[in-house]
Amino acid sequence: MFIQTRSIVVQKGFADQVVERFSKEGLLDQREGLIDINVMVNRISKENEEVLVMIRWASLEDWKNWEKSPEHIQGHKDKKGQPKPEYMISMNVNSYELKKTKIGPAGK
Repeated sequence: MFIQTRSIVVQKGFADQVVERFSKEGLLDQREGLIDINVMVNRISKENEEVLVMIRWASLEDWKNWEKSPEHIQGHKDKKGQPKPEYMISMNVNSYELKKTKIGPAGK
């Protein structure tokens, strides 16, 4: 399994707008190999909020196929030159290869 995360830090009060964006149906949702997309919010900080998006793929190859797809490339071309929303402070993207899963009693 291959996992990509996006940590998006926004000004206080704007996390729900990011959640809404990732909740809409899109081309990614029908992509072969996509397992799921989880969107989590951390509102603990007094200064800002963090939205963590975790996208799980069946394999690294499935993710690479999405990255190279005409739909994905066109989406980036369409957004090129557009400024990021004023409320966005930062975004970090990371990728991981899942090596081990342990399931606790509540997950069985």
